[in-house]
Amino acid sequence: MSKQETVANILKKIEDNWPQSAEKGSPAILRLHRIHDYHQQDLIEILDQYDLQRADFSVLAALRRHGEPCCLSPTELYRSMLFSSGGLTKVLSRVTTLGLIERLDNPEDKRSKLVKLTEKGKELIDRIIQQLHNHEQEYVSVLSDKEQEQLNMLLEKLLTARE
Repeated sequence: MSKQETVANILKKIEDNWPQSAEKGSPAILRLHRIHDYHQQDLIEILDQYDLQRADFSVLAALRRHGEPCCLSPTELYRSMLFSSGGLTKVLSRVTTLGLIERLDNPEDKRSKLVKLTEKGKELIDRIIQQLHNHEQEYVSVLSDKEQEQLNMLLEKLLTARE
């Protein structure tokens, strides 16, 4: 795969050739997009090792972060997922077949089944998260602890304004 043009070069070209866009655009947002792309590439490389898709990861991570018994209704699960999935039923079927979740009768709603993380699913998501965190630490290691705190605070401020 060929290497993408650097964000610095993109910003320079915008400044030189499209000054009205350079005046109103946000270089930080462009940089966030590129960092997001790198992070997604890392995630996909890790998930490929386990024959998983992003939606599978999102289901497992959502269940895991809700604590024991790592069990949610499909509606709660959908709202809790980091990546939206238009075909949640298909995703749940796939991760059930892999033995990563199980479907249980919902005592509060006979029409739906609860989604519960299996021990195998818990072990797998813990392993994947550790690998992902290792990649994240590589990225932020170029920043001092204070810079990491500042970055986190600024990003939190941006997200709070939208969420």
